[in-house]
Amino acid sequence: MNSESEQVREPGVKSPRRARFERVGGALVLWLRTLTSAAVYATVIVTFGFQVARVEGRSMEPTLEDQDRLVVNKLAYQLHDPRVGDIVVLLHPRNPRQTLVKRVVAEPGDTIAFHEGLVLRNGALAAEDFIPADLRSHENREAVVVPEGYYFVLGDHRNNSSDSRTFGPVPMKYILGKIQVRWWPLTHARHFEP
Repeated sequence: MNSESEQVREPGVKSPRRARFERVGGALVLWLRTLTSAAVYATVIVTFGFQVARVEGRSMEPTLEDQDRLVVNKLAYQLHDPRVGDIVVLLHPRNPRQTLVKRVVAEPGDTIAFHEGLVLRNGALAAEDFIPADLRSHENREAVVVPEGYYFVLGDHRNNSSDSRTFGPVPMKYILGKIQVRWWPLTHARHFEP
């Protein structure tokens, strides 16, 4: 005889406690799988696709300001080479642990010179009407040819920028990606043309 405290179960019927444990365990395994998948996807996207960057300093004013948050398209230069006018994130040639944000002003094979702070690319005045007169430098520099595999980069705030005038043309392998979007501050969000 069975006492009232003992329960008889039919074969194959689970106790409520065991059923609850299996539901929670199954949900936990599903959650961990989802979290692991998200981590893998995020790693792939950041490594090969896009990353977030922050502007530190004033060298790209007025286009970008100190502490602007950006989305960098790292795939862009897998598909084509940097173009004049692109705003890029690059490794500092003299300190590759530091990244910079600059504008490409000359490509491999171009001749670049400065006359009273104005950029002459291949003998023609570069269209840089987006740079106010008070941010322009007033320097003169002899023409130099950008070597193959290199790019000449400048900050938009020419009086306050360490760029190719200081460290020379930048090798393509140091260019990490193209600035695609300024997403912060939200009031100044902007998409930069492809």
